Amino acid sequence: MDFQLSEAHTLIKHTAAQIAKDVIAPRAAEVDRTAEYPEDYFQAFRDSELLGITLPEMVGGSDAGTLALAIAVEEVAKYDCSAGLMLLLSSLSTHTIKFFGTERQQKEYIGPIATGQIKGAFCLTEPDAGSDVANLQARAVRDGDDYVISGQKIYISGGPVADQVVVFAKTDYPDPRSLNAFVVDTSMPGFEVTSIDRKMGVRGLPTGVLTFDDVRVPRERLVGETEGMGMKGPLATLNSLRPVVGARGVGLGEGALMYALDYARQRRAFGNPLTDLQAIQMKLADMAIDIEAARLLVYQGCELVDAGKFGPSDGHMLSVAKAYATEMANRVASEAIQILGGQGYMEDHPLERHYRDARQLMIVEGTSEIQRVIISKALIDGNLNYN
Repeated sequence: MDFQLSEAHTLIKHTAAQIAKDVIAPRAAEVDRTAEYPEDYFQAFRDSELLGITLPEMVGGSDAGTLALAIAVEEVAKYDCSAGLMLLLSSLSTHTIKFFGTERQQKEYIGPIATGQIKGAFCLTEPDAGSDVANLQARAVRDGDDYVISGQKIYISGGPVADQVVVFAKTDYPDPRSLNAFVVDTSMPGFEVTSIDRKMGVRGLPTGVLTFDDVRVPRERLVGETEGMGMKGPLATLNSLRPVVGARGVGLGEGALMYALDYARQRRAFGNPLTDLQAIQMKLADMAIDIEAARLLVYQGCELVDAGKFGPSDGHMLSVAKAYATEMANRVASEAIQILGGQGYMEDHPLERHYRDARQLMIVEGTSEIQRVIISKALIDGNLNYN
């Protein structure tokens, strides 16, 4: 295993780090306070060609891979976890089309997102179906050459600002439970952003309730050649990006640790800097150990995805990366606040924001509990063993 970043990965890392320092860091607190979508973040990512990192070159992406995306996400999440989600969303909203769409669909529906002409969203979760994907209730009924989509999706990241969404709905073929994906322009009649969520954290990237009230879409917007995509569509998309959610956690943890360290160097107690206190030194060391372990798991997960290993027999290692890295972010953010004491609890410092943002990571794209179900099943079935 090569632990050195390639020249291309290093360039992406430096590009993302520069955007993070120049654009994101000065605005992160304001974005959190106002909960207004940071268009300047998006424009900076677009101008630096970071939106299409995992997307095919033939449609305007760079096809640099999942590890490259994770590296970029890690850098920007040091200052604002919303920025990391924004980068991830360009892939989340298109990977279903990338994996299962026709060449025409890839060019028409992925290309504009890869180049930043439009914004996309991934519509799966419903009021009565989150992790239980098989219980989705949204329907797409065939009517001549069209499909008519009805249903409601909730907690959709980027949905309120999206120009195009991939929505999962059940059709009648090959049976009434058959799941399929459709590409919907948000300007189509019947589509509505019913409400925007009031969130604890990650406020820069809005989530909301999206309603599809008899939205009529032409047959060519069914992802793929025929009906019958099934569960493999959403699962492949989510699996391919689980380690990148972990990268958001790694970046957040790094940002929290470095802020706490800088503070501890300057803050004096008992006549000396906090960094002279062994209790503080132990916390800092444990935080660094946690971050390094999480990064290795995330990078390994990304390498698996880039090698095409994100199917059912490999998904457990992606779950390991996602669960560990996101839970690590919560531990590190908590300890960083503890180092600052009362100051860490105040909005004058970014750590209370990191703490709120970190909590989202253990829920999105499969809760920590769901990741453990996947991991335990792999152990029981023998796909993960230590013999």
